Amino acid sequence: MDAERHVAEVLPTHTPELFAAAVRRAADLLRAGEVVALPTETVYGLAANALDARAVAKIYEIKGRPAHNPIIVHVADFALARRCVSAWPEAAERLAKSFWPGPLTLVLPRASEIPNLVTAGGDTVGVRWPRHPFMQAVIRECGFPLAAPSANLSNQVSPTNAEHVRQGLGGRIPLIVDGGQSQVGIESTVVDVSGAGVRVLRPGMIHEAALAAALGELRWPIEEMSSQKSSEDARETLRSPGLLERHYAPTARLVVCAWRDDDDLLAQLAVYRAHAAHTFVIAHTRIPSGMNFGGVSVIPHDAEAYARALYGELHRCDAEGAELIAVEAPPSRPEWAAIADRLRRASA
Repeated sequence: MDAERHVAEVLPTHTPELFAAAVRRAADLLRAGEVVALPTETVYGLAANALDARAVAKIYEIKGRPAHNPIIVHVADFALARRCVSAWPEAAERLAKSFWPGPLTLVLPRASEIPNLVTAGGDTVGVRWPRHPFMQAVIRECGFPLAAPSANLSNQVSPTNAEHVRQGLGGRIPLIVDGGQSQVGIESTVVDVSGAGVRVLRPGMIHEAALAAALGELRWPIEEMSSQKSSEDARETLRSPGLLERHYAPTARLVVCAWRDDDDLLAQLAVYRAHAAHTFVIAHTRIPSGMNFGGVSVIPHDAEAYARALYGELHRCDAEGAELIAVEAPPSRPEWAAIADRLRRASA
């Protein structure tokens, strides 16, 4: 495949007629084995027919994605989800009924018709029923599940609007559907329920307390995947995307730090020897006074609002020529765990 042969068509969806036309166009391309960028509530996805290994191979080529990094399969109902897996335990039933459609991916034993390329050769597959109405409509129109990682070059910041996709992949794909700004803003929580317990492989905005409440009297222990373990396994068979040590990274160097005041921030940043005009700061509590930085952004001190805004701010910093991005460290509370995970990997 010549990944540079396209000039992406960008289709709007803001009226019922435009929405329906974009569904038809996307479905036609997907049926033909093409790869298209579609909106979801988490981030924009680069979608292909999950049952077509040749189409899935195009995703890897377009993104420059490592072959050992699996891809989540997206569905639009429980029947299609069950078609993708060979077992459906009670834990999967309870979690799916509680959080689907939504930003939760369940890792389960794969069905035989899921190609090896989707699972990176592993024996499990991640399945998600997204909440975004456009993604749901396309899956229903196609009648098959969609493999869809984030619509960006591998390891870079995920896109949360159509313009982010156009800037990154506009020359590599035939279609980008503009479904508005992603309302969650970071990738889904990934939970492995393929074995005897429940393991969080990638934190997201559905966190451990909510998962435990949904499981109820099952009382399965919920384990967190440690960063050390994910790094050790990076070249082995992964059960989920988002486990590579460096991921979600802007072009500029990103550092996470906590500061008492302006002087403390300047002292911490001096070691990086970046020019102040090319240094950007993203804060939520201690707001710098400016000090000739290239830019200072303030994201609300609320985990959900912060998640919605974070990737957009990182894209903006890159677009404005940042060499160094200093991000104020997030709180160490459970609802911030996914944000802390993304920032740690982006700064690796």
